[in-house]
Amino acid sequence: MSNIFKRKKIQDTFERRVRANDREYNEKFQYANNCIMTSKYNIVTFLPVNLFEQFQEVANTYFLFLLILQLIPQISSLSWFTTIVPLVLVLSITAVKDATDDYFRHKSDNQVNNRQSQVLIGGILQKEKWLNVRVGDIIKLENNQFVAADLLLLSSSEPHGLCYIETAELDGETNMKVRQSLSVTSDLGDPNNLAQFDGEVVCEPPNNKLDRFCGTLYWKDCKYPLSNQNMLLRGCVLRNTESCYGLVIFAGPDTKLMQNSGRTKFKRTSIDRLMNTLVLWIFGFLVCMGVILAIGNAVWEKEVGALFQSFLPWDPPVDNFLFSAFLSFWSYVIILNTVVPISLYVSVEVIRLGHSYFINWDRRMFCSRSNTAAEARTTTLNEELGQVEYIFSDKTGTLTQNIMTFNKCSINGHAYGDVIDILGTQQKRVQPLDFSAWNPLADRGFCFYDQSLLEAVMVGEPAVHEFFRVLSLCHTVMSEEKSEGELVYKAQSPDEGALVTAARNFGFVFHSRTPGTVTTQELGKAVTYTLLAILDFNNIRKRMSVIVRNPEGRIRLYCKGADTVLFERLHPCSHEVMNITSDHLNEYASDGLRTLAVAYRDLSEEQWEEWSEHFRGADKATDCRDDRLAAAYEVIEQDMMLLGATAIEDKLQEGVPETIAILSLANIKVWVLTGDKQETAVNIGYSCKMLRDDMTEIFIVNGHTVQSVREELRKARERMLESSRTRDGGKEVEAQGLGGACAFGNGCGGGGAANRMPDESKCPPPQAPPPSLLESISGEFALIISGHSLAHALEADMEREFLETACACRAVICCRVTPLQKALVVELVKRHKKAVTLAIGDGANDVSMIKTAHIGVGISGQEGIQAVLSSDYSFSQFRFLQRLLLVHGRWSYLRMCRFLCYFFYKNFAFTMVHFWFGFFCGFSAQTVYDQYFITLYNIVYTSLPVLAMGIFDQDVPEQRSLEYPKLYEPGQLNLLFNKREFFICIAQGIYTSVVLFFIPYGVLSYATQSNGVPLADYQTFAVTTATALVIVVSVQIALDTGYWTAINHFFIWGSLGLYFTILFAMHSSILFSIFPKQFHFLGSAHNTLGQPVVWLTIALATVICIAPVLAFRFLKLDLKPQLSDTVRYTQLVLQKKRKPGGRVGRGVGGSGVASGSALGRLGRGGSRRSGYAFAHQEGFGELITSGKNMRLSSQALANFASRHSSSWIDTLRRKKHANSPGMQNTPPTGDDSAASSQAPPLSTSSSVNSRQDTAAGEAGQQCNEAVLTHSPDDIALSMLRCADRETGGCSTGTVQEAPFVWKGSGARICGASSPGPPPIAEETSSGD
Repeated sequence: MSNIFKRKKIQDTFERRVRANDREYNEKFQYANNCIMTSKYNIVTFLPVNLFEQFQEVANTYFLFLLILQLIPQISSLSWFTTIVPLVLVLSITAVKDATDDYFRHKSDNQVNNRQSQVLIGGILQKEKWLNVRVGDIIKLENNQFVAADLLLLSSSEPHGLCYIETAELDGETNMKVRQSLSVTSDLGDPNNLAQFDGEVVCEPPNNKLDRFCGTLYWKDCKYPLSNQNMLLRGCVLRNTESCYGLVIFAGPDTKLMQNSGRTKFKRTSIDRLMNTLVLWIFGFLVCMGVILAIGNAVWEKEVGALFQSFLPWDPPVDNFLFSAFLSFWSYVIILNTVVPISLYVSVEVIRLGHSYFINWDRRMFCSRSNTAAEARTTTLNEELGQVEYIFSDKTGTLTQNIMTFNKCSINGHAYGDVIDILGTQQKRVQPLDFSAWNPLADRGFCFYDQSLLEAVMVGEPAVHEFFRVLSLCHTVMSEEKSEGELVYKAQSPDEGALVTAARNFGFVFHSRTPGTVTTQELGKAVTYTLLAILDFNNIRKRMSVIVRNPEGRIRLYCKGADTVLFERLHPCSHEVMNITSDHLNEYASDGLRTLAVAYRDLSEEQWEEWSEHFRGADKATDCRDDRLAAAYEVIEQDMMLLGATAIEDKLQEGVPETIAILSLANIKVWVLTGDKQETAVNIGYSCKMLRDDMTEIFIVNGHTVQSVREELRKARERMLESSRTRDGGKEVEAQGLGGACAFGNGCGGGGAANRMPDESKCPPPQAPPPSLLESISGEFALIISGHSLAHALEADMEREFLETACACRAVICCRVTPLQKALVVELVKRHKKAVTLAIGDGANDVSMIKTAHIGVGISGQEGIQAVLSSDYSFSQFRFLQRLLLVHGRWSYLRMCRFLCYFFYKNFAFTMVHFWFGFFCGFSAQTVYDQYFITLYNIVYTSLPVLAMGIFDQDVPEQRSLEYPKLYEPGQLNLLFNKREFFICIAQGIYTSVVLFFIPYGVLSYATQSNGVPLADYQTFAVTTATALVIVVSVQIALDTGYWTAINHFFIWGSLGLYFTILFAMHSSILFSIFPKQFHFLGSAHNTLGQPVVWLTIALATVICIAPVLAFRFLKLDLKPQLSDTVRYTQLVLQKKRKPGGRVGRGVGGSGVASGSALGRLGRGGSRRSGYAFAHQEGFGELITSGKNMRLSSQALANFASRHSSSWIDTLRRKKHANSPGMQNTPPTGDDSAASSQAPPLSTSSSVNSRQDTAAGEAGQQCNEAVLTHSPDDIALSMLRCADRETGGCSTGTVQEAPFVWKGSGARICGASSPGPPPIAEETSSGD
């Protein structure tokens, strides 16, 4: 029997067989049921699995081992409870946290699995939970219901078996998609007929390809091919369809949605991984110390201890000095284990929990519109938020609102949309036009502000009327009249909806359509046009046309599409209008608007009849039908007359351009991974200022074969180096480029080889140039790559070339990518760049990417909650990411690093005293301190101050963190806690232990009390050393604390006072009388601390421990300060200057600025972008004209990214990349200067722009500048800002410094809608 099941499992790996209405047959194949499970544990597995995961932490295993040792009486000198209580506490806290997280996963799974579905069982529709649905069942879906499993569409309530679905949960697209059943099953709409259906489907096995399905239906001795157009995938929502029936093909984990989700991964931070390594090192160090002391014990017992055998014999198990040394070794391992106390991990969890609450409580990350607060859904990744280098973002719903608005237009050479007053200056848009006063069918949600366009419509300008007539006729929108005068448009994409709505408000109302007619109301008059043909849109044509006959019998072709395509097909007499319109298009595109051109052509009856015959022949062709139709379209779409152009704004979420700009200044690279088509993604890239006209070049990789993709990537790298050589005068880059020239060619020959296709059978694949060479080139580049090209680029032999090319670019946009490809791109960067990655998205198609990245962020938006449930952090707006990283992330990293440095320091200072004491106690494993002090040191005396620092500490205020994004870079480079910093802390701790042992030992050896009694006794020494230790570490944490609160004061000085209180209590006669065997230090505290010499000894030890630290920090601050030091110092200077006379005049935006309008827009430089995003696939023209009643619906900035000049951080960053594993260590070349003003040149292979744009430099010269310089340190901090902040002009921020301060170059924001945080040097006087 097992062989049979094995054979059937193997069969499912090659094909799947499903028979309708036959559960018994289908169950033989052991297909998965429809129950999904994203949780990690259940009641049975939680304890063992969770403990297994926790004991993967090296420290937990280490403490378990110590606990076992302490249970052995012969070697334990400490009580077992000193280890088991903290260990159980840590395991319990972590287990509760993990259980809570998994509970919410179970809750989400149960919510989905218990949804109701109508299943056809025995000819009767019965309600079943989703988890009870099986492969082969027939399910009935109703409008607005989620699809329960991957279904083969059998029939629909719509004519011809059509149904309409929304796939936002799958691919993020909110436009409608059409699915159609086979004609042979479309009439099986009755449950009785469906109950008799016994067809068998043979198809491909489960896979993650959302856009492909291959199978065959066998029924009634016939077979019918199946494609993706016949499938309804789990996660889709049925829209605008009353009902439909489907056959379950894939269920539960086999569905394409779950196949793309990826598994839940256990995430650890880089600090966690480093701590595991350090614990191993410390354990090795501990073993070394134990061996040294054990050897010392053996020597002492042999040479000296033998003399004491007569009155101090060995304990019974010990019979020789070697066995004594063996036991001594394990005793010292127990005593010295406090170099890594278990309280470290308790404290880390508490600090992370506190940081998570700060994120949850942050009112500046609360969205009042959606009533959604930010949520830290995990507590283990907070500090890694301060180390992010790469952000991978979805587009739809994450960067954009997916709301299109008709913004501007150009008609017959006249531009409309900007409100201009009599003096010619642009006015603020205050009050939108009121269309309802003269147009009862106007959409009240439509806003337009230019009165002149409405006046042109009302006075009857022919060109304006014809322009809006095109918009009302040339589309595939469906209308639905819910009530009298209330029209609802169902558009395949928001773009088309926006254009038709604009025409509707200006009096040209699209009312209804049939397969052969389109009815409109033109200025209140009903007009019906005969629809002769629809020349449908596709990604190659980039245009759409309709041919209509008006009531007078005149035939006209109306066309709208990408201007680059349409302008080539205009009549020569339109060239004058074309030139003017082209200028308008450049202006619109520079504002990030989605543009397209509008044209028409009159046709005679003879022309129509002749072309119609040609068209019908192409439409009926059985071979090369698409090519024949395209050729027919090409014939008729010629000699058109240009009417004008439209400009649509794809509304970004609030603050997206500013956020990307700030993140770019923090050296965080943003990659957009979207399922949308290329034109849409590029438009959004310009809108959010990821792509800019002043970029050096923008490369497009769109190859369909492995070889073409490799060639395009190679050309991109060559252009980067060529541009860098040109800019840098051919200095170092040229010299190093010669050495790597072979890497850009195909390796087959000389200079001409680059122009030939390489022979892969003879030549190895071209290699990427050295990464340090690519990353150090000057100039700013962007890379745009399509999904089919990305599939080749992610192959093993090419992924490194793609990665190095992409990482050399400032912006990367991947279009048409599947959810799995998103995860593969993230995994590629994680694997090779050794950088912290963050993925952010809002739909189910982003889940795999979110789970793969080091940090996953979910946007609680319009596409469900799948992304939020799989994320580590969630909020409602992309702009909150800036605060999450630059404030909370940076502070969390800073606090955790300071906490760890201090923790290791104080514990080495505490523990190493035992080591030195071993040389003076005969290596007998005697402890220096009272065992209660050892127990309470990390739990009571020093725990609260370090917790306060780890939770509340700051280096600069949150406002400065946002103003100076460069403050974020130390976290990316891991500067604040690494192996070097660890050894510095250890060295300081060892030095402190030496002082704390030998100073009291030296002084007390010869000191006496006032009555002449010597102080050289063990208890006095123990109390003196312990007191000096507590005072020294308290002073040290006071020096380490950068931000003082009342809590810090209370914890530090309160812990010191608590130490003395407990010390005197434990050494009192009261406790001794109750527990005489437990408290041996009777009266030691009173006697010891009553001696002046003891306090002098403590003071001397404290000074010797702290003085070198103070001296080092003052020298470092003076000779090599960090940026945070400079920011704090400058802030202090500004505060001092404000005190005498109050607030000084504003240095920016004051009287020195001539006019806000002086900062004009940057010229487009000819990089025009089509807004023709009406469809993500072939349009619906054929369905409309075929006579099928089709209904559908849809739901509907400035970049600072200039390169920074060299600084100590940049130098260290280059070293980091140069030393990455598997990468060549090539000296960096080139100057990371600001981006060139040269616009991206146009090339058919790799770029989209072709002209020079010098407006950037001109605009930069018009910015007002304010500089603060403070002598003698020559600290110069300047911020450049535009004068007119309200108009969203050009805002520039620069931070400069003296030779010892961080260096940064100017950075510019152009077209921003909001000014961002104010610069630090804003409030300065001219005398500064």
